[in-house]
Amino acid sequence: MSDLHLFHGPNAGYALELHDRYREDPTSVDAETRAFFDSHPFDADATLSAETPSTALQPTGSPTLVAPLASGLEETETIRVAAAAARLARFIRQRGHLEAHVDPLSLTPPGYAGLELHLHKLTARALEALPSSVVGGPIARETRNAREALERLRQVYSGTIGYDDEHIESSEERYWLRDSTESGAFLPRLTPEEKSDLLERLTEVETFERFIHSTFKGSKRFSIEGTDMLVPVLDEIIRTAAENGTRDVVMGMAHRGRLNVLAHVLGKPYANILVGFETQNRDESASVAGRGGRGYPGDVKYHLGFRRAYKESGIREMPITLVPNPSHLEFVNPVVEGHTRAAQEQRTHRGEPERDVRSALPIAIHGDAAFPGQGVVAETLNMTNLTGYRTGGTIHIIVNNQIGFTTLPSDGRSTLYASDLAKGFEIPIVHVNADDPLACIAAARMALAYRERFHKDFLIDLIGYRRYGHNEGDAPDLTQPRMYEAIEAHPTVRELWADQMLKEGVVSEEQATAMITTVKERLMAARKQMPSELGTPGTASLPSSQREVETAVPADKLVALNTALLTWPEGLQVNPKLERVFSRWRGGLQTDGGIEWGQAEALAFASILSEGTPIRLTGQDSERGTFGHRNLVLHDIVSGERYLPLQALPAARAAFAVYNSPLSENAALGFEYGYCINAPEVLTLWEGQFGDFANGGQVIIDQFLVSGYAKWKQTPSLVLLLPHGYEGSGPEHSSARLERFLQLAANDNIRVANCTSSAQYFHLLRRQAALLQSDPRPLIVMTPKSLLRHPRAGSSLLDLAEGAFQTVIDDTAAQERADKVTRLVLCSGKVYIDLAGTEAFSQTERVAIARVEQLYPFPCEEIKRALAGYPNLRELVWMQEEPQNMGAWSFIAPRLREQADWRGELRYIGRAEAASPAEGSMAAHTLEQNHLLAAALQDAPEISPASSTVEGWGLGAGKARK
Repeated sequence: MSDLHLFHGPNAGYALELHDRYREDPTSVDAETRAFFDSHPFDADATLSAETPSTALQPTGSPTLVAPLASGLEETETIRVAAAAARLARFIRQRGHLEAHVDPLSLTPPGYAGLELHLHKLTARALEALPSSVVGGPIARETRNAREALERLRQVYSGTIGYDDEHIESSEERYWLRDSTESGAFLPRLTPEEKSDLLERLTEVETFERFIHSTFKGSKRFSIEGTDMLVPVLDEIIRTAAENGTRDVVMGMAHRGRLNVLAHVLGKPYANILVGFETQNRDESASVAGRGGRGYPGDVKYHLGFRRAYKESGIREMPITLVPNPSHLEFVNPVVEGHTRAAQEQRTHRGEPERDVRSALPIAIHGDAAFPGQGVVAETLNMTNLTGYRTGGTIHIIVNNQIGFTTLPSDGRSTLYASDLAKGFEIPIVHVNADDPLACIAAARMALAYRERFHKDFLIDLIGYRRYGHNEGDAPDLTQPRMYEAIEAHPTVRELWADQMLKEGVVSEEQATAMITTVKERLMAARKQMPSELGTPGTASLPSSQREVETAVPADKLVALNTALLTWPEGLQVNPKLERVFSRWRGGLQTDGGIEWGQAEALAFASILSEGTPIRLTGQDSERGTFGHRNLVLHDIVSGERYLPLQALPAARAAFAVYNSPLSENAALGFEYGYCINAPEVLTLWEGQFGDFANGGQVIIDQFLVSGYAKWKQTPSLVLLLPHGYEGSGPEHSSARLERFLQLAANDNIRVANCTSSAQYFHLLRRQAALLQSDPRPLIVMTPKSLLRHPRAGSSLLDLAEGAFQTVIDDTAAQERADKVTRLVLCSGKVYIDLAGTEAFSQTERVAIARVEQLYPFPCEEIKRALAGYPNLRELVWMQEEPQNMGAWSFIAPRLREQADWRGELRYIGRAEAASPAEGSMAAHTLEQNHLLAAALQDAPEISPASSTVEGWGLGAGKARK
């Protein structure tokens, strides 16, 4: 732009095109051009006709843009044609994908009228008079004129690949994508040997499916047929990633093609796959000699994961993991991201974990109906550039069958493409015809190269079809007769590639046939060896160490840790409101009951870090804590600079990370599940802003967290912190749905706790950290709200320096009058604080209160000991705040009878059955709560030999139950 006198004729057209782009999007032109247009406005909308003088394009106070010629008409027409040609080139680059031949079935013929010459008032003859430079880009250097350049450009952008990236804001990325596309940088130029190898690979993919189809007729397998090129695409990505130094590849995918990917990308032995069609009652966890694989039993064959040690000549060993996945198709996406993030981090030092995004690559394989249809996809994509969640770019592949179960795109999404959701996150998209192997490989190469350069996501929309129904027992022609008529007549990609190779002389017909025979023989041999290769049935229960762990921390160490946490850099100006909090922390260790919840947690974290265990804590506002109790990140009120005392802790021997999460539960919780699976040595915690927010993550809880071991032999140790307690906050912020976790508890799969003191929480966290390696399992904690600073929930230094977590806490004060106690009230969590604080309790002699701090595994022996401590006990009462059909009652009542062997009177005190967890009125809550407290303490039976039973009574809105 330095010499405007040069902009005449075609150059003027180019300048107009630049200005047109600038007006539409200033970032679409380079910085120098943008700066010029910012400072030199001109009327680029002037009509370019015979009467239009070239001075109409003259910026104010600048030289004439178009040098005047003898013939104004000729010059003006040249400018018009050049501008139109440049504009058409831009349209081709932006809209060429709309007429690309990406559908193998050609059910919807491509077309976009906006790219036709006549609509831009252009002719081939006029374009031949213009140089290729009007079109620009790499193609201009390889063509003689604008006509050839536009034709070549259209071939590139409207072939069997559709490049969809006009939504990318970064001009650097757009130029890279354009130049890569137009130069053909990623188009494979295969040698005859490589072409033959590709045919062999496609033969393996197709023959595997056909063998299963004919051998196990009617069995579900969710075959890959129609998108067979998925396997070579993954081959290309993984091989190149390994060559580039990637140390881990983590993959997630739904059912479609999963068995084929397991067999041919992960290297899972055919025998281990085929046995799933014979029986589901075998354990596939045993590795097969020489294959370096490890499988996960306990689920249907097309849900299982696997891990392979990838090794090729000249490349060091690289693990490839396919994460197991339930039928909730897209919920594996955040799990893959968390798994990858854990693989990218180094945590064996104090401070924040160090991360190398090049070290691990996530690949997410989606369904075309599920990608736009399931909200967890958007939740996961939203994490792409968030500090606590970014993984340096994920390669997404939509295995696009152009149909859901029986639902066509017009019924399943409101967008043109299945991939359009990704546009909102500025992810480049390539739509590619799954019947064109070279185009598919080019897309794979571009995807990885873009990720390597920009550390961002890339999406391949692999458009094919589904040869059979949603499963092989389905009849798809009932609802899609036209589509399946076309599929029936359509050759497979292997057949198409084989025909091409025959024409090129790469292979003979005999060689192509021999490839099929070889794969069949391998499959038949694998079927014969199935019984001897497989192990014995597994168990659904987790192995437990059943050992006590030391959780107490010497008092002098706690004092030193507390001092270090409250020693900040000189000059750090903390908000004065926090000084009141930290002043309590400074004196808390010297005060009886002075250690409140947040301080106990910080001391637990500090002591765990000092013992070499890394910690990761995430959640909605978890840095500060929803209720302002945590404050693990301090912000200078002047500079805004952040300071994390736990990262600066001198005694720490491991990394500490705390992040505020997006307002997500499904993806956020799934991410932490994946993280803890791949980093079992880390104490990983996720916190809900309120406990009921866990409702939004129920699929992750049900399908991954509590059943991960039973289905896949995974041992998650994730901690869920869920604020729970009835304080009149209404139905949405009272209950963390304790009953749901207790209903899901079986086979020692989880731990569920509801603590009543900060010391209990301290020991509970330390116990979880100590058991990460020897006895891992998820820990669900009903954390408090009003108790965070409640004096009765506070603890003393001695409580942390001695003892351990108690699953049941008996009423020590009642032990002195144990022979007078006739009613023992069992309860858990906040309701104990309410009950023990009443004046009526301080005056009774016949009632004792025992706290069940761990609800699962059920503390049977501890409860038995408590019961045995009261020789004249007549009644056992379970008291809770929740409605009778919620909370712990339904879980604990039968266990008190069957496991604790209580044969006396068993009563319930709590709210009546209800559809909603709590009242929406503070006044109603207070009234009901007072009724419950009174009922727990009133009418305790006298000690009398005749009183073998006691009649029930009304309990506020609740009912007694014998």
